Amino acid sequence: MRAWCNGSLLDPNAPALSVLDHGVTTGDGVFESVKVVDNQPFALTRHLRRLTRSAQGLGLPAPDQDLVRSAVKQAMADQDLPFGRIRITYTAGIAPMGSGRGVEAPTLAVVVGAAPRPTATTAAVTVPWPRNERSAVAGLKTTSYAENVVALAYAAERGASEAIMANTAGHLCEGTGSNVFCVLDGVVVTPPLSSGCLAGVTRELVIEWYDVHERDLTLDELAAADEVFLASTTRDVQGLHRLDERDLPPGEVTADVLQRWRRCEALDIDP
Repeated sequence: MRAWCNGSLLDPNAPALSVLDHGVTTGDGVFESVKVVDNQPFALTRHLRRLTRSAQGLGLPAPDQDLVRSAVKQAMADQDLPFGRIRITYTAGIAPMGSGRGVEAPTLAVVVGAAPRPTATTAAVTVPWPRNERSAVAGLKTTSYAENVVALAYAAERGASEAIMANTAGHLCEGTGSNVFCVLDGVVVTPPLSSGCLAGVTRELVIEWYDVHERDLTLDELAAADEVFLASTTRDVQGLHRLDERDLPPGEVTADVLQRWRRCEALDIDP
């Protein structure tokens, strides 16, 4: 594992951020997780595009994409990563204690290391806490992840690796770190961005590469779906074998989506 922060390579376990960094004190920052395949970042351009959208949505200046690419390259150098993960974090920088921002330059940090490959299927549970689709930060990939931490701990206590949330309107929204797809009578359906879900890069590519319908889904439809699968940078396309107390059989449509994903992914490292 290697790390880069504000212009310098450093030990990932060494101190790097000020205790007054607004990303530390208030979670005032955004981030991206990028998959590494055979020592190359996958879909880096799309991830940097979303990093910029998230930063601007939070009111931060747009990150210097050339600098981010350089930081990624430096952090990846001399590592052999058949499969790994890049974490790009961009915060408001040093600020006075409290919610108000300071006038210092933003902080940019990049960490690169190996990652476990996703399992073929997993289990998920629905949680009782809704995602606020009308929040000021809805749809932004911010570092304020306390909600997700609590929901994921709830899922882990129930033997699941993902927690699925509705929004305040009672419609299906997303997982803590994944987008959710349902197969209903052979049709793949996923919530629209208006549900408050994150505009996932993997979600975006699945929609481009497969016939997917975007519409509001009820939790009853989720519970009754023939198949359910998750999509994210670290999961790719991952079917569910259990949702809450319901066991789900192997999904033929999910397998077809995954096959299409693998075929298209192999054609272009930066689609």
